Amino acid sequence: MTAARTALVIGGGIAGPATAMALRKAGVEATVYEAYPSVADGVGVTLTVAPNGLAALRILGAEDAVLRIGQPLTRALMYDGRGERLGEFPGLDGLPPSLGLWRDELCRVLHETAEAQGVRVEYGKRLVGAEESADGVTAHFADGTSATADVLVGADGIRSAVRTLIDPDAPRPETTRLLNFGAAADIAVPADRESSYFVFGERGFFGYWVQPDDRTAWFANLPHDRPLSSAEARETSKADWLVRLRDLYAGDTPCREVLAHTDAEALVVLGSLENMPKVPAWHRGRMVLVGDSAHAPSSSSGQGASQAVEGAVQLARCLRDLADPQSAFTAYEGLRRARAEKVIDRGNRTSNSKMMGPVAKKMMKLMMPLMMKTFLNPERTLGPEQRYTIDWDAPVVPQGEVPAQGL
Repeated sequence: MTAARTALVIGGGIAGPATAMALRKAGVEATVYEAYPSVADGVGVTLTVAPNGLAALRILGAEDAVLRIGQPLTRALMYDGRGERLGEFPGLDGLPPSLGLWRDELCRVLHETAEAQGVRVEYGKRLVGAEESADGVTAHFADGTSATADVLVGADGIRSAVRTLIDPDAPRPETTRLLNFGAAADIAVPADRESSYFVFGERGFFGYWVQPDDRTAWFANLPHDRPLSSAEARETSKADWLVRLRDLYAGDTPCREVLAHTDAEALVVLGSLENMPKVPAWHRGRMVLVGDSAHAPSSSSGQGASQAVEGAVQLARCLRDLADPQSAFTAYEGLRRARAEKVIDRGNRTSNSKMMGPVAKKMMKLMMPLMMKTFLNPERTLGPEQRYTIDWDAPVVPQGEVPAQGL
């Protein structure tokens, strides 16, 4: 007996359609409710899907669609602003390469794949409240409508409304002093097209790769004297931000060339990078969190999308195999929390490295060969994350029980 036959999935970004597909595969009828009137086109910049994320997408029947829009990136190369190489993170033996892609493209493809599988998506449905009963949960939306199902899944991101319903005292996102920008430049800088590049510039961090269309996809993380919300950052025009970026990266190669060939209208201004403190309560009653609403790693981790899809798959397995929502949600948290929080910790360390001063950067350059052989060894650093796979067919047992041998 499954813990649920129907589900309301709140949020239509990455975690939402992934969760709905996983639930449908588990025999749970799921509908996605998205606050915006359409798929969030143009929201966000670049991201990566790691091998563990691809493995989870394969379970959902969505891997091929994502592969078609992504660019394989077999290694990451690190440089200083003078063009001197600092180190390399090669891909792990036996794993497919990570994919570089645009966030809005990933959202679009996941929505299309989910709808092709029979998932219903309703747009313009902003959650304003929820009521639980003995046999269901009802979501109320800003347009005056409501919907009822056995369980409600919060896949509504770092500013989750569902998280607050579960725990009114839940932590809120914390802004860092790293501003975040991105775009695609009308230039193909010299580069290996299967590599991503990370530049520790004189004043800021810069990442890029060259796309098959001969344009350079890039993002910049720039230390600032104080955090800026996205609204505050957008009070400054894109043209003015681009002038500032060109000045701040003028001494860094190839950042200055990339910025010189970036059109101001193409610039995405996101404000400060945000960190989400670890969330104490992932579920209550018939409501549960998945993806960034439960565990939002820094974008520096390269794991946000992959962790969201993993969580979707594990939640669906638990609802499939356990008889009541509380048992399913407890088992799901047991499968996910420690792993997700290790990713959060690594992402925070990576973000901190982007704010190093000149002395620390010089020390990093001197120590990098030793660091790559010890605590920054790619297998040691990324292996536990990227080699992780989920056995969809394995039965889930309640938290604290030992699975029967031979199953």
